[in-house]
Amino acid sequence: MNTTIKIRTAAVQIKAVLGNVDHNLEACERQADRAAAAGASWIALPEFFSTGVAYRTDLSSNAARIDGEPTRLLLDLASRHGIHIGGSTLVRDDDGHVRNAFLLASPEGRLIGRHDKDLPTMWENALYVGGTDPGRIQAGDLTVGVALCWELIRAQTVARLAGQVDLVLGGSGWWSIPRWPFMGGAAARNHRRATTAPAVFARHVGAPVVHAAHAGEFSCRFPLSPVTYRGHCEGGAQICDATGKVLDFKGRDDGDSYAMADVDAIRSSGALASDRFWLQRRGAVAAAVWAYQNRHGRRVYDRLPMPEAAQSAAVVA
Repeated sequence: MNTTIKIRTAAVQIKAVLGNVDHNLEACERQADRAAAAGASWIALPEFFSTGVAYRTDLSSNAARIDGEPTRLLLDLASRHGIHIGGSTLVRDDDGHVRNAFLLASPEGRLIGRHDKDLPTMWENALYVGGTDPGRIQAGDLTVGVALCWELIRAQTVARLAGQVDLVLGGSGWWSIPRWPFMGGAAARNHRRATTAPAVFARHVGAPVVHAAHAGEFSCRFPLSPVTYRGHCEGGAQICDATGKVLDFKGRDDGDSYAMADVDAIRSSGALASDRFWLQRRGAVAAAVWAYQNRHGRRVYDRLPMPEAAQSAAVVA
């Protein structure tokens, strides 16, 4: 795009109930309706907006098809308000595999683009497989980039979006690090990374970022351990301009809410990304958990039963 377009954007934040699709869709619909009534023409819903996320394989086993309830909500909200709206949800595709798919709906109530998150994060590996698309969606005069959660802190995401998009939509289901005695300040550092990642990413990519978030508490089994994880999502729904300036922010304590701001959809080269894999250093705890949970999660996913219809299709192919 050669000219700047000013648009009113909103990033939704909800306190999801794990696996309760009806509750979560109602919460998203309520906040999206409010944001649209306030004039937002571009709205982002959180990552995993229909289910929340945790180490629970039933979230994957119960994943909807591409024409399921989560997609229908996006299409209905888009046509009802004449807006662009997108968010990510677990989708079971025709090949039987589940993917973390960001879906973008147009004001006409059509699905106009999809991005599958490239690398599942930690225990997410037990829920879905990664994608390989570039994460760029054409929406009229705008080229929209998509970045989900830890895609926001990887240099390879900058490489596929910097200088090529006018606006970035995304969201996170970023969970907390337990405040166990041996963890030191890991929990505080994790919170800081979660809530500053969209602004850092905007500076690198050179485009505004509309980042939706989860803010609720949850618990689940901790992988390869008898310990129960009890924590929360870090929150941080926010709108950042192309320089990384935060224009509006909703923290975890704001609960179900939305951030809103007018942004200039503009494309620039951004800042040079580090030659490291990560844009931000994660710390020893996150690095260790990333390594072992990725491997363990992939093994868990590979053991999950594939629907019979998908197995038959794979045999025919």
